Amino acid sequence: MKIEEKENTNPVCPHCERDLTDVWYRELKGSLGKRYIYFCSHCRKVLGVTHRKGFWMG
Repeated sequence: MKIEEKENTNPVCPHCERDLTDVWYRELKGSLGKRYIYFCSHCRKVLGVTHRKGFWMG
């Protein structure tokens, strides 16, 4: 399987099916590192949540 970069096309929001030209995010504050929630700039539905471990978690 190959990975190919495409600069001339945008991904589509799985919720509102509009082209994702911008993805918004917010930081979620907590005691165990930083988390970020990513959401569609059109319908504001969640696209995903990531977790960045703190330095002590490896």
